[in-house]
Amino acid sequence: MDKKTMLHSQKMYFCDDEELAAMQTQCLETLYDYNLSRPSESEKRGELLERLLASVGNNCYIEPPLRANWGCHTYVGDNVYANFNLTLVDDTYIYIGNHVMIGPNVTIATAGHPVDPDLRREVAQFNIPVRIGDNVWIGANSVVLPGVTIGENSVIGAGSVVTKDIPANVVAVGNPCRVLREIGQHDKEYYFKNRKLEQNMFNGQFEHSHP
Repeated sequence: MDKKTMLHSQKMYFCDDEELAAMQTQCLETLYDYNLSRPSESEKRGELLERLLASVGNNCYIEPPLRANWGCHTYVGDNVYANFNLTLVDDTYIYIGNHVMIGPNVTIATAGHPVDPDLRREVAQFNIPVRIGDNVWIGANSVVLPGVTIGENSVIGAGSVVTKDIPANVVAVGNPCRVLREIGQHDKEYYFKNRKLEQNMFNGQFEHSHP
């Protein structure tokens, strides 16, 4: 098994390979330039993001600072927005779908270490992909752990630690993150607590009414 394949094998390995470290540094050089770009340099940011990530769709915006172990193992769909301090522990693949919103200070981690202290002393590691479906919203300060899949349209509440798969079309919260309820008719009528949506036919938009 070659060194790059080892990263994506989901098997345990030891993080002491100089060739892998050199490959990683190339990605991190691009990340450094991205984080030092000015807000007015939107075109430059777009070009750097395309160089950094494995693929990036149309109309995507990731607020600097962005943190990543590699960058080049992350696939991002169309119309994705991520707020400040997104951390991608992408030692293997992260797949982010279309129309995904990510709050500030979110960590998406594919890498883990064995619990056994002798193995950790030798810097043993394993990597398992993370998949985030279309139209998911991940709230601020959440952590998504290795091997997790989040189904389309679901909402992850702020401060959650997602240790297991989350199905589609639910609101899930907590540590560990659990399904709170399904998304349904109530959510078409209320946008936040008791604040009700009022449909305005002009341009098919909505007006928010406040109590």
